[in-house]
Amino acid sequence: MHIDLPALIVSAILLAGLYATMSYGLALIYGVMKIVNLAHAGVMMWGAYLAFIFIVNLGMNPFLAPVLIVPTFFFLGILLQRYIVSRIMSAPPISSLLLLFGVWLIMQNISYLIFSGDTRAITTPYTLSTFLVGGISISVNRLVVFGVGILALVSLRQFLGHTYLGKAIRATAQDGEASKLVGINTQWVMEMAFGIGIALASLAGSLMALIFAFDPDFGRSHLLKGFCIVVLGGLESMVGVALGSLVLAIAEALSVLWIMPAMQDFVSFAILVIVLVVMPGGMLGLLQKFLKT
Repeated sequence: MHIDLPALIVSAILLAGLYATMSYGLALIYGVMKIVNLAHAGVMMWGAYLAFIFIVNLGMNPFLAPVLIVPTFFFLGILLQRYIVSRIMSAPPISSLLLLFGVWLIMQNISYLIFSGDTRAITTPYTLSTFLVGGISISVNRLVVFGVGILALVSLRQFLGHTYLGKAIRATAQDGEASKLVGINTQWVMEMAFGIGIALASLAGSLMALIFAFDPDFGRSHLLKGFCIVVLGGLESMVGVALGSLVLAIAEALSVLWIMPAMQDFVSFAILVIVLVVMPGGMLGLLQKFLKT
């Protein structure tokens, strides 16, 4: 079987943009609140369904739908943190895991009640649109998604580094108690960070719906890949998340040269295990240790 390696690498790079977008929210919420948001998968799934409603039922431009979806989930995230998650912040870590796992299951079952278990897909004029660059066919959908991933990274970097809220988020992530002592309202910061993390997950879901078919179980495997990416890139680094997304996407793409395409998920989870054992601090942590020696 002939495989066009350059086209495979380009496809992997474009996919990395999507992987990064779906992982930024996980990294942000963990960095500030030190909780693993298992409801991330449910938010991506709801983002996909809301995109379906806007694009298929209401006829909205597929690339404008996220403009409405993202702020909707931002406020949903704030409410979720304020009235539910905040109640277990001082409890053992297992409490937040179980709570957010329960939220995910509730979201999933609500979707089964409303949409049934049928698989859905969004077909637009852009779905099959491609253009050639150097003999390589590039999907318009995937290129837009990659562009959104780059824009999200740049925007997050600017936001975290050059705004009061961004600096407050970084300070709270580094030391919550010290942040309180200097007058930062850490509860408000956590609400904002959780809202942004949920909004990023919904953005990823709405973009993924343009590429993949989905059902109420949508997001499960992507959540696990998100964990792999966040661990690979470093638990609190947005640049690390972007690098981790690129590494995972290329590893999955190259895996088709040696194993069956259906085994790509195996590659993701094998990388996760290896990283946890060999470099638990992620690639950036390993690089920092190397530079110190």
